[in-house]
Amino acid sequence: MALSRELLFEKIRRDRRVDPTVSGRQLALRYRVSRNTVAEALRTPVPKERKKPEPRGSVLEPVMARIDEMLWADLEAPRKQRHTIERIKVRLAVEYDFDLASYSTIRDYVHERKPQLSALAKEGRRHLEGMVPQEKQPGQEAEVDFADVWVDLAGERVKCVLFTLRMSFSGKSVHRLYATASQEAFLEGHVAAFEALGGIPARHIRYDNLRPAVSQVCFGRDRHESTRWVKFRSWYVHVPVGSLVAPSPVMASAVA
Repeated sequence: MALSRELLFEKIRRDRRVDPTVSGRQLALRYRVSRNTVAEALRTPVPKERKKPEPRGSVLEPVMARIDEMLWADLEAPRKQRHTIERIKVRLAVEYDFDLASYSTIRDYVHERKPQLSALAKEGRRHLEGMVPQEKQPGQEAEVDFADVWVDLAGERVKCVLFTLRMSFSGKSVHRLYATASQEAFLEGHVAAFEALGGIPARHIRYDNLRPAVSQVCFGRDRHESTRWVKFRSWYVHVPVGSLVAPSPVMASAVA
């Protein structure tokens, strides 16, 4: 069994250590390697990684899409009408003037590709394309989120966070930039947004990440809210997603 380069280098160094007079040529002949390899082993502690050859493209690349079309058609065709390898080879030659691939090359591609297309077809039938309409009412709902942003501050690129409160119906948004996604920034962002909008959403605010308001994460989706956050939201009469409250005089001033 051939030695790994690490073991080969180890043996070359050991032989030189045992007999300092042994030449690079002798070591090269002993281990059937080039003298450059011997020199590298004596000079470098770690062998250089060998360059991996670039993967060669398949001869079928120009007609892979055509073969896939035939295989897609076979998924719905009666068994006796499905393409054989020979039939695919003939169609490629006659219809697309392609005769560079051998029978075995086409066979191997079809053997690999057919189950992939079958799986895609089953997945497509399971998840039919569709759309679930969402109806939003003016001033009723909003979304809040933090996002990482980079800013140039005093000539230095600094990572900050962007607080965003966006009204779901109109898309009107309020943005505030903070150094971190702290609870102080979370609460201050809400206050700034409510002041800019002139009120608060009458129904609820959705949160992609409520971590700044949570003191403990429990099992599943349960969370223990921090005391500070409970005081804040009870004052402004808004609640996390999924909960509804009756409109109050303060909430009636929410803007779309």
